[in-house]
Amino acid sequence: MTRTFALALGAVLPLAAASTTTWELNTYQDFLPGMFESVALTKEGRLTLAPRLDSVFASDQPAIWCVAQDPGGALYAGTGHRGRVYRIGPAGQRELYWSAEEPEVFALALDKKGVLFAATSPEGKVYRIEKGKGAEYFDPKAKYIWALAFGADGALYVGAGEPGRVFRVTAAGQGEVYYDTGQSHITSLGFDREGRLLAGTEPNGILYRVIAREKAFTLYDANLPEIRSIATGPDGSLYVAALGGSVAKKTQAAQHAAKKGAAAAGATPVTTITVTAEVAQGGVEVKPLQEETKPAEPTPSVTSTLTPATDVPGLDKSALYRIRPDNTVETLWISKEENAYDLLLRDAEIWFSTDASGRIYRLTPDRKVTLLAQTNEGETTRLLMRDGAVLAATANLGKIYQLADTPAASGSYTSPVHDAGVVGRWGRIEWSGAEKGIRVRTRAGNSARPDATWSDWSEPLTAPGKVGSPNARYLQWKAELSGGAELERVSVSYLPQNQPPVIKSINVQYQSVATPAKPAQTTSSSSDAYAVTVTDTGEAGPQLSTGTPAQLPQPAMTTSLWVTWQAEDPDHDKLVYTLEFRGEGEREWKTLRRGLTDAYHAIDHEALADGRYWFRVRASDREANPAEDACEAELTSAPVQLDHTPPKVTLRARRTPDGAIEVEFDAEDALSPIRRCEYALDGGAWLAARPSDGVLDAPKETCTARIAKAEPGERLIVVRASDAARNTGVAKVVVR
Repeated sequence: MTRTFALALGAVLPLAAASTTTWELNTYQDFLPGMFESVALTKEGRLTLAPRLDSVFASDQPAIWCVAQDPGGALYAGTGHRGRVYRIGPAGQRELYWSAEEPEVFALALDKKGVLFAATSPEGKVYRIEKGKGAEYFDPKAKYIWALAFGADGALYVGAGEPGRVFRVTAAGQGEVYYDTGQSHITSLGFDREGRLLAGTEPNGILYRVIAREKAFTLYDANLPEIRSIATGPDGSLYVAALGGSVAKKTQAAQHAAKKGAAAAGATPVTTITVTAEVAQGGVEVKPLQEETKPAEPTPSVTSTLTPATDVPGLDKSALYRIRPDNTVETLWISKEENAYDLLLRDAEIWFSTDASGRIYRLTPDRKVTLLAQTNEGETTRLLMRDGAVLAATANLGKIYQLADTPAASGSYTSPVHDAGVVGRWGRIEWSGAEKGIRVRTRAGNSARPDATWSDWSEPLTAPGKVGSPNARYLQWKAELSGGAELERVSVSYLPQNQPPVIKSINVQYQSVATPAKPAQTTSSSSDAYAVTVTDTGEAGPQLSTGTPAQLPQPAMTTSLWVTWQAEDPDHDKLVYTLEFRGEGEREWKTLRRGLTDAYHAIDHEALADGRYWFRVRASDREANPAEDACEAELTSAPVQLDHTPPKVTLRARRTPDGAIEVEFDAEDALSPIRRCEYALDGGAWLAARPSDGVLDAPKETCTARIAKAEPGERLIVVRASDAARNTGVAKVVVR
């Protein structure tokens, strides 16, 4: 009978091949690896329509690293890897505002008058930009500048890398080291409720509160390498995003690769950089635009890939922390799969962005996480508020999106690919939730990733029903939502194709077991060996003596021929075996035993005569499957030489004039080579005899022995020879 097993978390329990298996997604963690298009995921594991995601700006650049807003509502976006700053006006008008000589603009800040300041890298500087014209404002003599922030005193604080120092700049060219952290990079800057400077670092993930020049207090030493973002709450709590795939290290690797490529080409290269944490799976490659006013000269093209720092599986990759005013720390969220790039506070909620397809999450005070939106870009690098709406900047491509307060009209969720292990016979797909406005499609294939060899998406189902995709090993489904549709659970039933058993090996060997001892006989036993005859006179007749019979010692061990094998079934079905044999010169297989459930069988070693034999094991899973689906496998052993007959031994012995005894004996076996020749004197220890040709390797061997100091009188010489099958032939001679 077929049984159905529901299995949560998208995993599949190994079952008997005849059993239907269910692949089910019904929790937050189940749905999270999928692809979201205008669909949100609640902590309870419910798919709903996400806030509408509107495109505000597309830069045609690989990354937007930073965004700032002026008092009039205009946005400034700093990009890489061509060092450009764009201006997006309140009405949506866009312009290339300024271009730097350096390839990266990692930080932007506006002073109280609305004048823009930009930090460039590598070997960069801080520029003051007014009306689209930039002038050098400060040179920290550092390789990287990661953060800019204006303090309440009007000073500009600069977070640099290599070395990791904070600079305080009060006017053009007038700056000093405010605090040297000893770290490699200052990766983020902020201020607490009292206006004191906060600095996050890399590679030790330390958050400092800088109280005064060269005076700081360590607020928190995270277990992750980089403090990426800092926000201050109304109650004075600090909210911190820390990550393990260090942005600083990734950028350095990209710049190093680009620089190395340029040197090899011998010219200034046009750099093509893929900025994605999933580049290994194939990312979108973005090429910077050529300047319109200058035709591009032919130059060698150098591809530089921005890849994440090496992650150790199983370790935390990212976290959000809350540092209370009393300096106690609370971990709000943690992930082993994605990096948190930025966070912002919106009312009582924390919004944060990651590098997993540019996702944006919302964390409520009760620690419930909702996946609000997925931009499907490499990373969502920055979040900011504008007129109550949340803006998100991305990398690969460099864009700015706005999350609307109203849900999208429609959206879709694509499940992760399910591997049935073997070709599956698809059954029904079922789901629960608000069924109105839900359409479900499936597709299947036999490659691990969907490609051109997969089937097309099936016709949509508006109610649970039969999967419309061909039988295959892999399956994926897509749910299309519209209106107020909600989806809570999706399950697919399928019957895995039954797989044949596998017989890995057959082993044949002799094994001896102890012979059970017979109980000792007593004088009162009815089996005592004597009899009394009474004559017709009533007198006892003459007693007939039976003599004293010779004792026949019984062997302490009995020997059997054991055939053992190793077999397994990929579906974990119960197996039954048939054991057969065939001798040399025979045409047909003879059955030794059917219906074996153990992977061994013992045979009386005398049941098969001397000769070469082959043993065959046939394994079947017929007891776990319908007859038409049952599978069988067989394996034949290597030839097995059975040799029960001991070697024939003949010997000759004589005394020499000096009193020694010389023994010569021949050992001959019909099937196996002789492997051992020994002799013993008067029942003493066995001693090796010397083969005449020096090596025991033939079916017939002649061996000699000399007993130099044999005492006078009658001496018993016993010789024995063993063949390769360990059969032993014995002979004796008495020398007088």
